[in-house]
Amino acid sequence: MAQTVTVIGAGLAGVEAANQLAKENIPVTLIEMKPKKFSPAHKKDGFAELVCSNSLKASRLESAAGLLKEEMRRFGSICMWAADQCSVAAGGALAVDRDEFSRLITQRIKENPLITVETKEATDIPDGYTIIAAGPLASDSLAQSIKGICGEGLSFFDAAAPIVTLESLDMSCAFTQSRYDRGGDDDYINCPMNKEEYEAFYKELVNAKSAELHSFDKRKDVYEGCMPIEVMASRGQDTIRFGPMKPVGLKDPRTGHRPWAVVQLRRENAQGTLFNLVGFQTNLTFSEQKRVFSMIPALKNADFMRYGVMHRNTFINSPKLLDADFSMRSNEKLFFAGQITGVEGYMESASSGILAGLNLARRINGKESIVLPKTTMMGALSRYISDETVNNFQPMGANFGILPPLEEHIRDKKLRYAELAKRGIADLEKEMELL
Repeated sequence: MAQTVTVIGAGLAGVEAANQLAKENIPVTLIEMKPKKFSPAHKKDGFAELVCSNSLKASRLESAAGLLKEEMRRFGSICMWAADQCSVAAGGALAVDRDEFSRLITQRIKENPLITVETKEATDIPDGYTIIAAGPLASDSLAQSIKGICGEGLSFFDAAAPIVTLESLDMSCAFTQSRYDRGGDDDYINCPMNKEEYEAFYKELVNAKSAELHSFDKRKDVYEGCMPIEVMASRGQDTIRFGPMKPVGLKDPRTGHRPWAVVQLRRENAQGTLFNLVGFQTNLTFSEQKRVFSMIPALKNADFMRYGVMHRNTFINSPKLLDADFSMRSNEKLFFAGQITGVEGYMESASSGILAGLNLARRINGKESIVLPKTTMMGALSRYISDETVNNFQPMGANFGILPPLEEHIRDKKLRYAELAKRGIADLEKEMELL
């Protein structure tokens, strides 16, 4: 019999990884600390517990979430199987009965003769083949063990700014330039504001609605390095104008003068298709972020591929540590899966578990790893978390901004997304024919 693989964590990523390994006739020991011990977010005994929502996002194929779920179905996803069994009416979204979703997955995993479930807290990382799928709220003991192998490349708090697409920016209201012309102009886009624009923006920012935090997300202290932009703004009208929106060292080519205030956008990926708002980590609700940040002239029609978040989230600096098959570069027997890798979202976590389990099985069987085409959503996510050119790494969910653009640009967004999805599925089918 093949060597047993240890999978730590029975969340969505862990059950997918265990399921893929078992499909390849590889025995699995699945370690889950519930119900002996619960994270601050979890309440139920079952596997794959959905904590914050019963929605698994859009169903339509021409959406990023829909494309991801369709790709997962092609790999025999246990989470998609359960979701389709217990879906509830939710318009264009795939929503599920959370208790039934967990029950179905738990039953199927426990009935699998190749999967042995051990109910205990994993505190150390085994020497043999292992997949760590501990989730964003890994226990303190396990987190310390992970830190022992990842060094400083382990974060416990996700303080990320919004991300927008380059093609949605109004470049007639923006310019590329580094401060004091120090080079690297292509890495930054400057979005200037005059005094009137800034004051209108400031008024809406300090009065915007913040998202309600879970108890485990609340911090007694606010570090200056990751202070929400709206909190910083509340300290005075000019605080952010002398902070993340400072215009010093910049000259607006339209006026020949320094702007009153500037929002800088920094390149997020190697392709230069995504840019983040520098210093704009925030606790505002997503709808308020869209409303207020769209007041920045260059962002008036911006497509937000990710909104800013500030919450507790254990994740590793994957671009420096992992390959696109979710294996650790320094340890061929160790794989990671789920939100701890920097994929963000229920289905994104599950999809990473599929690839981690499948690739570990292939490694045991002496086969090359599978790295899906970058035109697929699963492939794009795996490449994002392993892209060594990414700086200031922050988690990312499924979005069309991480896919390479079409050869022929389509102005209509719905038609463009439909073509991106069509291309992704076609490329995935070609890849799967070779497996």
